[in-house]
Amino acid sequence: MAYETILYEVESQVATLTINRPKALNALSPQVLDEVSRAIDEAAADKSVRVMILTGAGKAFVAGADIAVMSTMSPLEARRFARKGQEVLFMLERLEKPVIAAVNGFALGGGCEISMACDFIWASEKAKFGQPEVNLGVMPGFGGTQRLSRLVGKNWAKELCLTGGMISADQAKEIGLVNRVFPADEFMSEVNKMAQEMAGKGRVALRGIKNMVDEGYDLPLERALSMEAEAFATCFASNDQKEGMSAFLEKRKPKFRTNFR
Repeated sequence: MAYETILYEVESQVATLTINRPKALNALSPQVLDEVSRAIDEAAADKSVRVMILTGAGKAFVAGADIAVMSTMSPLEARRFARKGQEVLFMLERLEKPVIAAVNGFALGGGCEISMACDFIWASEKAKFGQPEVNLGVMPGFGGTQRLSRLVGKNWAKELCLTGGMISADQAKEIGLVNRVFPADEFMSEVNKMAQEMAGKGRVALRGIKNMVDEGYDLPLERALSMEAEAFATCFASNDQKEGMSAFLEKRKPKFRTNFR
């Protein structure tokens, strides 16, 4: 499938989606969002893909939404643009395969928002995070006020959104936005190593863990635990469970083969 604003490749069961507008610092235009959506669908349909990496070309991850496009929008057009962005980010969350946000540089506005829709964030020491929309007379529209508060708490979310300031990768790690920070020259090597490690896990378990953490997060504990028990039981209907436990007892590395879309 041909793309103009992103790069998409699959190698060794890992799909890498790279926002590829380096001259525009990978700003999210409607075309970029459409192409990201198509790539997510492609990864979902490809049984060889077990893990996805989302990153950016050049010195930015994604430096925000495309201001040149937004500057002339009417309120109705702005609403449609926000909903389009939100829908694409929901697609990332709902992809039944783990997605690593590999934040190599600026993750501002829409860039911070798209990283938060991934399953976890690994960052280069050069990365910067922020929600600077208030500096433009607007506010986050792709989920920034909502996902950020759920990840780091209301106070930090309000500070970042109300001041429009940027924080470093280390600061982002301190407040719980980022999982790990790596030296720039080791960054993508470490991301790819983790992606390959996860790709070797059982697919049924990967899907179940991702779904349960996301779906159970806002539910009452008793209901969420009941759902977890059902998902746990489902694993025992798969070849993955049989292979994983047999390999453990036989002291060998498991070879998981279960496929799903």
